[in-house]
Amino acid sequence: MSKRDYYEVLDVARTADEAELKSAFRKLAMKYHPDRNPNDSEAEARFKELNEAYQTLSDSQKRAAYDR
Repeated sequence: MSKRDYYEVLDVARTADEAELKSAFRKLAMKYHPDRNPNDSEAEARFKELNEAYQTLSDSQKRAAYDR
């Protein structure tokens, strides 16, 4: 399975700054958090994908490497 584009996962533009990334992540994390969606494996998988995308894009070095 190929990974989706991290910008698409967080639903932000490639030019998004730190504040936009954080806001988008928090909004989606609240929606898909496992505590809010008990027994929903799809929401749990989406939450993990959101975390991975945010971890990569929020770190400037990782983001620069990802963009290459």
